[in-house]
Amino acid sequence: MQVSIAQVKLGTVRTILRLMPLLLMGSLTLLTFWLVQKNTPLPMNAIERPRLHEPDYTLKNGALSYLNEHGQTKYRILGKELIHYDDDASIDIVQPSMRSFQPNKAPITVRAKRGHIDGDLSILDLYDNVEIYRPPQNASQTQQASPYMLAKSSYFRVLINDDIIKTHKPVELEQGLSVMQSNAGGVFDNVQQSMQLLGTVKGRIEPAQQGRR
Repeated sequence: MQVSIAQVKLGTVRTILRLMPLLLMGSLTLLTFWLVQKNTPLPMNAIERPRLHEPDYTLKNGALSYLNEHGQTKYRILGKELIHYDDDASIDIVQPSMRSFQPNKAPITVRAKRGHIDGDLSILDLYDNVEIYRPPQNASQTQQASPYMLAKSSYFRVLINDDIIKTHKPVELEQGLSVMQSNAGGVFDNVQQSMQLLGTVKGRIEPAQQGRR
């Protein structure tokens, strides 16, 4: 039986027409898959995912201690709540209280309503009714007697590694019965336990032996 070229062509055309719906369906499926892949963001692993500034744990009545090169306590920071953040390792503190210990000197106490420590644990920012208190000191072989000191401001920054506490906000300073105000802040040297006022300073100065408590 002989098959003509025309019959072969006709059969081929009929086969293609029968397969045409399947070919169209397959093409549409491939096109849809390509579009989905193109517009889907690449998955990120756990390390690559951005971390949100959200608390990952909270300590009630927590404490942080900083040691000097001899292993002795240099700073101790207490708080009603210590709230740690995962993204930058910083800590918010509710009602912070910090004590600074210097050899052969009375401890310095700093209090505020709220505070924040950076992720390097080197800067402590204190806000709202902040007070630096140094108790009166008796005379010794190396220093004269001095009355108490109380510095008050709305903000202080503690540079822990530098033993400095400073502010650019107005400061009120009491030393015994002496009272002074500064409109541009001040710097407290924790090693010398002395306060330098900046800007315009006004007030009254009383004899050093008065106003001890």
